[in-house]
Amino acid sequence: MTLTKADIVAQVYAQGQLTKAEAADAVERGLELIKEALSYGEEVLVSGFGKWSVREKAERRGRNPQTGDPLILPPRKVVTFRPSRVLKAKVQAQLKGQGSAPDSADGRQPAGKVIRPGYF
Repeated sequence: MTLTKADIVAQVYAQGQLTKAEAADAVERGLELIKEALSYGEEVLVSGFGKWSVREKAERRGRNPQTGDPLILPPRKVVTFRPSRVLKAKVQAQLKGQGSAPDSADGRQPAGKVIRPGYF
């Protein structure tokens, strides 16, 4: 299942503090801020979630898949995302089916790994 922008708006609206239009505006403005920062080459850090950044890729040799002819691909910029440790732990916990303690068999958090309850 894919989470869409409409799904996010519905979840924000379901919290009951904003109207549907206000929730849509808040989600849209948040995404616009992220896009704008990335377009200027800035990094975007959301604590407990991850960091988006823009990386420059150098010119490289490639090959036309239809003809097999070699060609030079121009330099370009790409957006990268690096998830936080909290998000990684949450995803791993879901894969293992153990809630919020990914490495613990008895349900307690392992020593040295603190997952703050306010994040997820």
